[in-house]
Amino acid sequence: MKEISCKLLVIGAGPGGYVCAIRAGQLGIDTVIVEAGKPGGTCLNVGCIPSKALIHAAEEFEKVSHMAGGNSPLGISVSAPVLDLARTVAWKDGIVSRLNSGVAGLLKKARVKTVQGWATFRDGKTVEVETETGMQVIRAETIVIATGSAPVELPFLPFGGPVISSTEALALSEVPKRLAVVGGGYIGLELGMAFAKMGAKVTVVEALPRVLAQYDAELTRPVVKRLAELGIEVLVNAKAKGISTKDDALLVETSDGKSAKVAADRILVTVGRKPVTEGWGLDQIDLDRAGKFIRVDEQCRTSMRGVFAIGDVTGEPMLAHRAMAQGEMVAEIVAGHKRSWDKRAIPAVCFTDPELVTAGLSPEEAKAQGEIKIGLFPFAANGRAMTRLGEDGFVRVVARADNHLVLGIQAVGQGVSELSAAFGLALEMGARLEDIAGTIHAHPTQGEGFQEAALKALGHALHI
Repeated sequence: MKEISCKLLVIGAGPGGYVCAIRAGQLGIDTVIVEAGKPGGTCLNVGCIPSKALIHAAEEFEKVSHMAGGNSPLGISVSAPVLDLARTVAWKDGIVSRLNSGVAGLLKKARVKTVQGWATFRDGKTVEVETETGMQVIRAETIVIATGSAPVELPFLPFGGPVISSTEALALSEVPKRLAVVGGGYIGLELGMAFAKMGAKVTVVEALPRVLAQYDAELTRPVVKRLAELGIEVLVNAKAKGISTKDDALLVETSDGKSAKVAADRILVTVGRKPVTEGWGLDQIDLDRAGKFIRVDEQCRTSMRGVFAIGDVTGEPMLAHRAMAQGEMVAEIVAGHKRSWDKRAIPAVCFTDPELVTAGLSPEEAKAQGEIKIGLFPFAANGRAMTRLGEDGFVRVVARADNHLVLGIQAVGQGVSELSAAFGLALEMGARLEDIAGTIHAHPTQGEGFQEAALKALGHALHI
């Protein structure tokens, strides 16, 4: 049995873990990172990156299919396109592989030792790692738990056969003719819309009164409209109950209490994610929990001295960039720097069609704090959006009425994910409506919608 000692041990090489390890290595901290799979975690391997690759392929295929029908307003005509999903998936896998190698290279550059295997706690300072060459014992002064999250499995729809999670959906070699999606949140709609564009007949089953319930109805209206245009059937106030005896249909209880069957070759279950806290021997150490998650303070410290936790395992929002920011902070704390978790806003993006971006407070949340001003600018009045056939959507700015401090920014539209950096920066810098309105935005760009929304809130929008 081999033993090694280090100052910092990071368990999990997802976005939070590998960023923590790289930053620690840059700061001269003797660091070891343990990962059972490939570097990059869920986000890089079976989440953010591969799903965006599939979404992009679906968008391109739909564009060409539309042109083949002779309906393109751009005047472009092509012959009927054919999609080879296996080849698409191979392209996606190539991107993931390159990024895996990139992360491994960055860890090596930062002089971080990587141990491949599954870590189990012995105590708050020691873990055992089952590697290909035998048991490795690692003793560390400080440990960071970055074990991430996994898809929630429904007891009456266990994964296997036709029932798949997002992981399996991203590895399909053929487009299913009929796809039932259980859960109308961002993961379900992102993948459901992508498969609909590739030719699948998609049905979404959502237990709540509307899809994307975490966003306000005004923001999601363009997405709901697009679902209908893609021929996606949406069943709200409906509950999945199981799978038919022939494994060819999803059993559903509809909004009126009746039983129904949704024909499906594949059933994609996307009802949320859960923290990965099992199998790590966490019962050997005493950590306070917040429900299923590990409880942490504003410095990501757990209830046990010398043990930190970052990323999805610590709760919502389960976002890769949140985990990265926490990982960087923890590394600097371990190095003796004065840091804390004081983010004003963490932008969140939903890569549906059209895309959604939120940062800071929603109008409802802001109203609860006092009187507000709201400025909304539609992309129907934006020249760049019009030239991209992306007029459906808007930018909305929410600010305090008294001093015009910006509290929240939301957008829905084609490509608005790229505006998230500007939104986050404005909130972090404590911008007021006058700051945004007075910043010269390049023309013609969709970013002009941000400036115009601020002008609208001030009462003198120029282009509406």
